[in-house]
Amino acid sequence: MTLKEISRYSELRERLWRAEELLRSFQEAIRPGSPSMSGMPSTPGIKDKVGDLAVEIADLSERIKYLKEEIRQEEQRIKELIESVNDERLRMIFRLKFLRGLTWMQTAETMGEKYTEEGVRKMCYRHLGDE
Repeated sequence: MTLKEISRYSELRERLWRAEELLRSFQEAIRPGSPSMSGMPSTPGIKDKVGDLAVEIADLSERIKYLKEEIRQEEQRIKELIESVNDERLRMIFRLKFLRGLTWMQTAETMGEKYTEEGVRKMCYRHLGDE
């Protein structure tokens, strides 16, 4: 498994987060609001905002289900990679960085004071053959 393949997992998680945020905003927009008190005339019935949003919500909900399944599959692949690593320290670094999504700096800090950002990054890259 390459670093690019592993990075797909975090990209998918980011896409899922954005899709869920958009879904929440659509759901908020569909809720009834207070009537407009502007005094300006309006043309009722020209646009079905609720209907349009309902279609978008249904489509986005399906997309979210699909993304969650893709994430589950990618997570399983990463877990298999991690389990194949013989070095316990390196397994922990992989878990922190690639499953929990920590930065290299956060990963090094979590591992302890003798680890540096560059050190943990190089350990991973070396193992993956991407250095």
